[in-house]
Amino acid sequence: MKEIYTTTVPLRWGDMDQIGHVNNTVYFRCFEQARVEWIDLLPAAIDNNPAYVVIVHTECSFLKELKAPGTVEIKVFAGEVGRSSLVQRYEMRRTDAPDVLVATGSAKMVWVSPDTGRSTPIPDRFKNTLVVG
Repeated sequence: MKEIYTTTVPLRWGDMDQIGHVNNTVYFRCFEQARVEWIDLLPAAIDNNPAYVVIVHTECSFLKELKAPGTVEIKVFAGEVGRSSLVQRYEMRRTDAPDVLVATGSAKMVWVSPDTGRSTPIPDRFKNTLVVG
């Protein structure tokens, strides 16, 4: 797999649930934040292609408990690439314990044409970043 992006996300007191650990939905929000930041790096003006992304499947394996405050690092990898789809894979670690993997996840993204509402080939601006080399 090719690493395509890395970001950090702060954990907030409000991210914790009633038993004092970060709620499982926050893991998905962290993955989403990394995904959106990656998409925003490559605006439609680059190749004049307004296709947008929808998520058709997502999952997370919770490996270690997280508590706030703190910051997590999310690494984004390009997984399987199809005609109109990309599986992004994620690794999450606390920045103060970078050797400890706390979660892994994935999201299958499909590009959609705003004109037809149907899947469309991955825009070149994204496809070019996915080439391993």
